[in-house]
Amino acid sequence: MIESRQDGWKRARAVHAIRDRYGFSLTELMIVVAIIGILAVIAIPNFLKYQARAKQSEAKTNLVAIHTSETAYFAEHNVYVDDFNQIGFAVTGSSQLYYYELGNSSYGTLPPGCTASTLDVVSETGFTAVATANIDGDPTCDVWTIDENKTLVNVTNDVAS
Repeated sequence: MIESRQDGWKRARAVHAIRDRYGFSLTELMIVVAIIGILAVIAIPNFLKYQARAKQSEAKTNLVAIHTSETAYFAEHNVYVDDFNQIGFAVTGSSQLYYYELGNSSYGTLPPGCTASTLDVVSETGFTAVATANIDGDPTCDVWTIDENKTLVNVTNDVAS
């Protein structure tokens, strides 16, 4: 009986010791905040770079669609044209970032700080379509081209590291 009372007192003291703890010290909290800050400094620039590269996928996808439309038109009429409506090209989605050019035809709004390209050409036997955007707001504009051979080129990379 005596042993069971002693065990009970030990358990009660252990419960009170747990209740008497107040939490983390200021030093422990400052160390955790410093670690989170270091991780943020490392992670945020990498995240922004990956986000910008993801935005470039709009240009690649739509330029390939322009190539497909031009190729289909060429198969029927044996000539390339510089009219987005005639080849049946339109951008879908709500967030159009790029400005597209094909000969005398353009689609979208030219981004601030960017100039219209002189790389876009259309002849009876070939074409080059251009996509232009300012992804990160700096003076450099992102410029992509595609031609009748489906050669996709990043002429000016706005996301270069």
